[in-house]
Amino acid sequence: MTSPVELILKKRDGGRHTPAELAELVRAYLAGRVADYQMSAWLMAALLRGLDETETTALTQAMLHSGKILRLRSVRAPKIDKHSTGGVGDKVSLCLAPLVAACGVAAPMIAGRGLGHTGGTLDKLEAIAGYRVALDGARFERILREVGASIIGQSAEIAPADRRLYALRDVTGTVESIPLIVASILSKKLATGSDGLVLDVKAGRGAFMPNVARARELARALVRTARRAGLPTVALITDMRAPIGRTVGNALETREAIEVLHDRGPADTRELTLVLGAEMLKLAGRTTTTAAARRLLERALADGSGLERFARMVKAHGGDARVAEHPERLPQARVRVPLLAQKSGVLTSIDALELGWVSVGLGAGRLRAEQKVDAAAGIELCHGEGDRVTRGEPLAYLCASKRSLIDAVEERAARAFTSSTRAPRTPRLVLERIAG
Repeated sequence: MTSPVELILKKRDGGRHTPAELAELVRAYLAGRVADYQMSAWLMAALLRGLDETETTALTQAMLHSGKILRLRSVRAPKIDKHSTGGVGDKVSLCLAPLVAACGVAAPMIAGRGLGHTGGTLDKLEAIAGYRVALDGARFERILREVGASIIGQSAEIAPADRRLYALRDVTGTVESIPLIVASILSKKLATGSDGLVLDVKAGRGAFMPNVARARELARALVRTARRAGLPTVALITDMRAPIGRTVGNALETREAIEVLHDRGPADTRELTLVLGAEMLKLAGRTTTTAAARRLLERALADGSGLERFARMVKAHGGDARVAEHPERLPQARVRVPLLAQKSGVLTSIDALELGWVSVGLGAGRLRAEQKVDAAAGIELCHGEGDRVTRGEPLAYLCASKRSLIDAVEERAARAFTSSTRAPRTPRLVLERIAG
């Protein structure tokens, strides 16, 4: 074996690793033959010097094969996964997975928890009493076979190298490396046994990628690497300047996703669900055109079959399926305070990043992985960009377990709203589509 110091020096000096070197590096790290401080040094060298496509693919494969790969052979329907790079108010997976399942496409999803200003799908699902996100591979496969949709967390069996490496990246300033992001995402996605992958790569202040150029770079790298690994993939770059929909916070966002499945809900949440769902149906070969795919999805909303799949998924995970018809069963905050408009005008912007941090301050998010969240905390938006508001009317409601939490963030929340006498340009929801 090449020593870890030699590999660090090689990458530090701009050298290229062979696939065998990267495979051995990952194996040795998991076996304890490479120390955390040595792997941290290598990660920093990789951030500064970069990894080419061959290296990125090899690292992805090494991380993938560090654990169990699910084959899902008993699931006969085409299996299409979806992944979002994370944003504020992004609850789309909760309504998307059961909706595409109702259209004949299985949706196996391994999701994550919120960290920093962005929310996590698992936290939203756990706002439903009894919902279990920690399932073994056999139960995951059975739910997919019987229901068509299952959303779980990453187990210790799936890509354990990613769990270890992400924990290091999070505390060593190496999160932003696009090749490392690609390997982290795809090592988990390839492990689910999917036939295809649809990516929602967010761009804007509320996203991990602050501008379209960086989001495009990430999307292209993800699509190229996934296809090199044999996984057909499509990426959409979507706008993340303002929160998605009208809620930020776990139970609040779960309620909004249920509203979409009732064929209601905010226009942007509904549209993003349909756009991503159409890509999933096309990738599965269920339809060949976007128009035909949308008709199938809209029918599943109108006839309630998407909602029915959601209830079945929740029940299969041990959760209270009654929330599908009675979302008032979800946790509700003890304190709910209106945030009033300070002047009349047209809302020109709603800062997703600021509201993301406000939500964390209210108790809906976490700064450390081990922190607990308050499922009921968050923000209910009364208006969207372009709406006319009158001084003194509510812009939003801040929800928390006690008034002091609201008092601490109220001024920051107010700064997230900007108004003018002139209406803003209507933003595009989907900025670009990238396919291999």
